[in-house]
Amino acid sequence: MRRVTPRIAVGPLQPAYAVAAVEAGGGQVVNPDGKADGLIWLAPRQVDALHDALEATGARWVQLPLAGVERFHEAGLFSAGPQWTSAKGSYAEPVAEHAVMLALAGLRVLPTRITATSWGKPDGISLYDRDVVILGAGGITAELLRLLAPWRVRATVVRRRPDPVEGAAATVGLERLDEVLAPAQVVFLALALTPQTRGVIAAPQLAAMRPDAWLVNVARGPHVDTDALVAALDSGAIGGAALDVTDPEPLPDGHPLWGRANCIITPHTADTQAMVEPLLARRISTNVRRFAAGEQLEGLVDIEAGY
Repeated sequence: MRRVTPRIAVGPLQPAYAVAAVEAGGGQVVNPDGKADGLIWLAPRQVDALHDALEATGARWVQLPLAGVERFHEAGLFSAGPQWTSAKGSYAEPVAEHAVMLALAGLRVLPTRITATSWGKPDGISLYDRDVVILGAGGITAELLRLLAPWRVRATVVRRRPDPVEGAAATVGLERLDEVLAPAQVVFLALALTPQTRGVIAAPQLAAMRPDAWLVNVARGPHVDTDALVAALDSGAIGGAALDVTDPEPLPDGHPLWGRANCIITPHTADTQAMVEPLLARRISTNVRRFAAGEQLEGLVDIEAGY
C-alpha cells in the first residue's frame, strides 16, 4: 500500500527548522491559507490568526509550539474538531536544568555572594537528604526527579490524581498540598496552568512552608499569588523565591520583587529559542511521521483538563 504524503501547513511564518522538520517526517509543507491535513502553528500569541488558519486549512491535526496551552483553551479553540498536540515534555531537560540551578543558587545564597564586596559571613543550605515537593507530574517533573536523585532528596509529587510517579518517594493529590509543604526545603512548580491551579500557591501555602524554604517556579506566573509572595518574602515566612515566570509578566521595573537578596528572577529563559528549536523540530518530525502512519501522536492535549 502506497503511503500518502500529508500536506502540512506551517504558519504564520515558515522558519527553516520547522520546514526541515516537516520534510524529515515525510510531510509536504504548504501555506496556512489553503487546504492541509495538518497545521504546525508557531505563534502562541496569535490566537485569532490560528482560528482563521483552522478554517482555511480544515486541518485534522494541530501542533502547538509550547507546553502550556492555556491561551488556546481559554479562547475555546479546543472545542474545534482537530486533534491537538502541544510541546509538553519536549523542553523538559533545559527547564529542569534551570529549576535545579535556581534552587541551588537560592540555597547557597548566590544573590548575596555575587554582589558582595566584602568577605561576608558563612551561610547556605545543602540540598543533600532534604525533602522537596514538586507540583506537577509531566515531563519536567520526570527530568527533575532524575536530576535530583544524586542529592538523595525525598521527593513528594503533587498532582491532580495521586497515581505513583517513578522516582518520587510519595505522590499526593492537591487536597494534601498544605500538609506536604511543611517539611520541604524546596518547592518546585512544574504544572500546567488551569483554573484549578491558578493561585495554587497563595498566603496559606506560603505560611505552611518552612521559614528557610525556597519556592522555585518554572511553570507559569499565575500559579503564585504575587502579593502574598511579596508579603512572605518581607516577613521572612519563607527563605526565598526563584522565579523564571512572574505575574505580571514581564515583571515591571520597580516591582517589589526586584532587587531582593531573597528573590532570584530570570526572564522566562529556562528554555531559550536556541534551546527550543531543535527540541520542537524533533516533536514535529515525530508527529508528522506518526500522523502519516495513523499512529498515536506525542503530546496529545487533554481537552477536558485543558493541557
